[in-house]
This record gives sequence, C-alpha cells and structure tokens, in this order.
Amino acid sequence: MDVTVRRRQRGVTIRAVAERAGVSAMTVSNVINGAGRAGAATIEAVQAAIADLGYVPNLAARRLAKARATTVGLIYDRRTPFLDAVLVGSLRATNAHGLQLILRDGEDVARDGAERIAQDLVRSGADALLLVPPFAEQLSGSAALASLGVPLATIATGMAMPDVTTVRIDNHAAMLSITQRVIANGHRRIAYIAGPDPYSVVAARLDGFRAALARHGLSEDAALIVEHGDFDYLSGIAAAQSLLSNPDRPTAIICSSDDLAAGVIAHAQTIGLRLPRDLTVTGFDDTILASRIFPPLTVVRQPVEEMAFRATQCLIAALGKGAEQTIISDELFDHVIVERQSVAAAPEHESMKE
Repeated sequence: MDVTVRRRQRGVTIRAVAERAGVSAMTVSNVINGAGRAGAATIEAVQAAIADLGYVPNLAARRLAKARATTVGLIYDRRTPFLDAVLVGSLRATNAHGLQLILRDGEDVARDGAERIAQDLVRSGADALLLVPPFAEQLSGSAALASLGVPLATIATGMAMPDVTTVRIDNHAAMLSITQRVIANGHRRIAYIAGPDPYSVVAARLDGFRAALARHGLSEDAALIVEHGDFDYLSGIAAAQSLLSNPDRPTAIICSSDDLAAGVIAHAQTIGLRLPRDLTVTGFDDTILASRIFPPLTVVRQPVEEMAFRATQCLIAALGKGAEQTIISDELFDHVIVERQSVAAAPEHESMKE
C-alpha cells in the first residue's frame, strides 16, 4: 500500500489541487510559496486539498520562485586586484540560499554612470546590491540610489558609511603594523606608494604609514611618497622608476597593493638590485600574485572572500526584514601580516651588526 500512495503523490499536479479547492493554479502556488494575498478560507481550502490528494510541491520550482524574489546585484571593476575572491565569496552566499547573483562591470564610470548601472541592475531584477570599491564611495549619499529602496552592502572600504553596510578591516591599523615590521628591520629611508584617490582605503592606509613613522620618531619625506596612481603593475613600475632613480634611494618601499609591489620588484631587478638585500618591498591584500613572484611578498592579508560572503549574507538578511527594518552596520574583520622573503634588514643595519 505504501508503494501505491507514493505513486499517487507523484502523479498529483498543482492543477488537480486547484480543482479540488475550487481556486486557480496561481492561487495554489501563492499559498504554497507564501506569496500574494489569500483569505483564511482560501488558504484552508488549499491546504485541505493538498492533504486529501497527497500533493508534494516541486521543491526545485519553489527555489526558483524564491530566487526571483531575492536576487543580488554586484557592481564591480574588473581592475580590482581581489575580484576573484569577491566573486567566490558572494557566490558561496547566494548559492547557499538558492539565490541568483547578477553582475555589472562599472570600469571607468563616474558617479552618474554608477547610478545608471545600479538602476539597470534593479530593473533587471536585483533586490539588493553589493558594491565593490570604489562604487560604495561613489554612490554613498546618492539620492538616485536611495530612491531605488534596496539594501546596500560593500566590502574593503577604508571607513564606515551612513547608508551602506560595510564589511572591512582596519586599514589604518594594518598599514601601521606592516610599516612597523619594516622599521624593526632597521629601515629609516622608507618610501610609500599609495593608490587611486576614489578609494577610501588609500587615505586610511597612508595615515597608518604616517602614524608608524611618527611613532618611531622618523620624519616624513614628501619625495618618498607617491600618490594619485593606480593599484596596478604599471603604476608600480612608474613609481619605482621615480623613487629608485634618486642617488639617495629608499631602502624599503611599502605598497598599498600586491600589483604595485610586483611592478616595483620588476623594475628593481631590471636595474640590477638584489632583493631583498638591496631593497625591501611589501604588498597589501595577499592575492595569488603575492606568493608567486620572486621574492615572495610580505603582505597585509585581508580575508576578502570571507568579507564578501558576510556582506552578501547581510543583504540576504535585510531582504527578509524589509527596507523599513534594515539596519546599516559596520563589521571589522581581523587582518594578518604574512611574512615571506621580500623583507630583510636595511643595508646599513646589517653593517652595524657586523
């Protein structure tokens, strides 16, 4: 008899339930999925029909229906050094809930262009937006974005924001920490390569570098600070060409991204410097590049994949609460200093030890 019941359940359709309850198939679907509006009597009739017929809802179809109601849009810049980790983290979160993730590349767009991308994502079905820097900085405070009425989250910013949930590390503390590691190796003539202005992490990290110098009684040399570039390899080469052409060159260069550090190392080796003996170099992020170049980079590691996962979870939770109950939060993850082979004692420090 059990076999007969199982066969009968699999054969029952939603249309049969609708006929038994005296309602439409759409009404049955809405009752099952908790969507739309149905009176108590209608709900009771549908539930009774389901019980009488032994109807088993199609779980795959229910997941698809719910995924449409909870789709996350991601605005990114393909030049972002850690984009792969962002994608993995956000996909882990959406996949765990059976949701969709839709993407838009906003490379080289100004604020109005970023607003149009956000509007297009929402029109395409996004019910929440995950912003990869610098789009959080561009869009925070935007009236056009606020009018969309969707939850917003971002990762890896240099500060909290009043209208966007942020998941980040303390960039000031991280840069202060790695700079102090370099100073502890005897370096006193230390250069710094910042990054592009639109990113809020740039100011936070530069402040951390300056704080480390001040804490150890070292004066800041404006000629050793390179600003207004980009986070990429070519910007690292250009900065190194300027910094290392000086006869009184730095013994260490601290970089605000791994790609910048890779460019510095490439140019330093081109002009015959032996690393790290002649020049210490550090990076930031701990992308896959950091461990594959020579010498492997000592870096600040920020857990980008986990931050993206957490930010996406925050968006999913906000979707379940409704816009009027959404709470803007600022969550700090721990950073780690990863020691590799790109840091060594300053040349004059070695001489003093001898």
